[in-house]
Amino acid sequence: MFEKKHEPLLDRTAFALRLGRSCGVTLLIVATSLAVGSLGYRYFGQLDWIDALLNAAMILTGMGPVNAMTSIEGKLFATFYALYSGVAFLSMMAVILAPLIHRLLHKFHLDAQDDASDAQ
Repeated sequence: MFEKKHEPLLDRTAFALRLGRSCGVTLLIVATSLAVGSLGYRYFGQLDWIDALLNAAMILTGMGPVNAMTSIEGKLFATFYALYSGVAFLSMMAVILAPLIHRLLHKFHLDAQDDASDAQ
C-alpha cells in the first residue's frame, strides 16, 4: 500500500491522490456510521428522523446524546452505538493520519540514509 523504505519519496500528485483516497474512506465510514446510528435511533428510540440523525452525529463525534432513551432496546442500542462510535472515531483518525505519518517517517528515513552515505 505504501512505498517501501528503499523506494523514493512519492511525488506530490500521487501523495495528494493517496490522501484523497484516505479522506474518501473516512467519509464512507462517517456516512455508514451515521446511517446505522440514525436507523437505530429511529427504530429503537422511536425518534423522528432529524432527531435520530442528531443523536447519531452527537454520539459519533463524542459530544453525547441529545435525547434520553426510555426503552430497554433503545438503551441497549445507545450503549453499543456509543462503544462502536469510539472505535470508529479512532479508526477514522488512523485512516486519515496514516499517509501523513508514513510520508513524514519515510522522509526522515531517506534523510538518515543520505546523511549516512555522506558520512562514508
